[in-house]
Amino acid sequence: MTADASSTSPGAASSTASAPGTTAGTAATASTGSVGSAVAVEGLVKRYGDLVAVDNLTLRIASGEIFGLLGPNGSGKTTTISCILQLLTRDRGEISVLGQPMRATSYDLKRRIGIVPQEVAVFDELTVRENIDAFCALYVPGRRQRRALVEEAIDFVDLGRFAGFRPARLSGGLLRRLNIACGIAHRPELIILDEPTVAVDPQSRNAILDGIRDLNRQGATIIYTSHYMEEVEQLCTRIMIVDGGKEVASGTTSELKSMIGVGERIRVEVVAPEAPGEEALEQVRRLGHVRSAAWQAPELLVECAPGAHNLSDVMEVLAAQEVTCGRVTSEPPTLNDVFLEMTGRALRDEAA
Repeated sequence: MTADASSTSPGAASSTASAPGTTAGTAATASTGSVGSAVAVEGLVKRYGDLVAVDNLTLRIASGEIFGLLGPNGSGKTTTISCILQLLTRDRGEISVLGQPMRATSYDLKRRIGIVPQEVAVFDELTVRENIDAFCALYVPGRRQRRALVEEAIDFVDLGRFAGFRPARLSGGLLRRLNIACGIAHRPELIILDEPTVAVDPQSRNAILDGIRDLNRQGATIIYTSHYMEEVEQLCTRIMIVDGGKEVASGTTSELKSMIGVGERIRVEVVAPEAPGEEALEQVRRLGHVRSAAWQAPELLVECAPGAHNLSDVMEVLAAQEVTCGRVTSEPPTLNDVFLEMTGRALRDEAA
């Protein structure tokens, strides 16, 4: 998400939830109730003066799914999430969360939500255990119940050896794990994860992704944003791409890939002759499903439209032109291809 998410701490959804009169321990024991939409947004509009940040957006997130929300910087996804959480007041539209209307005064409902922001939001002067306890206390006032939840969260993110450390002593990957623990210690039913693996080492990244899968298996519904498309492909059951405050496309990864004209990319190592002749390249380009063919020594790179016989047709043409081939690879279209074609921008470029 964009910069305004960085000021959202793991406890932000409950910044008003600790108001007098709320019921202790709700988050740890609440049930989602009947199976249906964990989040339902209908006709959401949010304006900043003349700027329409969210423009009549409708989305539904089923209970128990991992939902990817993607968009370039300034696309409206941060504003959308802030409206869902009632951190911003919407101009128009209806929002329900976990089967209940979401309002600024929905204190008990907010206690059932967890937020893990992009920027690590912890207290430098507190230890790992104290940080998790401080955020958990926003949702669960009972000290005895909270103590058990804190230890459970420490075990979940595998920070037991570091529970007495202050954040300054933790690596980037361990800080990310602490950030997650602070957002999920109260056992929320809906978890919003904003770029949870940014700037971490591969080992920590894999541990975080495994933890997200475990949270989902335990019943949590997850809204996930990331600039790492391979993560989104691995994790998310459905994905929505937004741009200019509007839905550009939504569906499963396979459904999104079927919406664009990009098929597989074929790489053919040419062994002999030293380079394919212009006639061979032209014959490949004449294939009806070939969008482009280019020689980049020592490989011929062919981009195809979706089709069943792309690779076999290309290899047949090369054989007829007496081109001897070595290693051949075929790469299916990626989610980044979808994003690029739908928005005209590469998501990772947006993250730079």
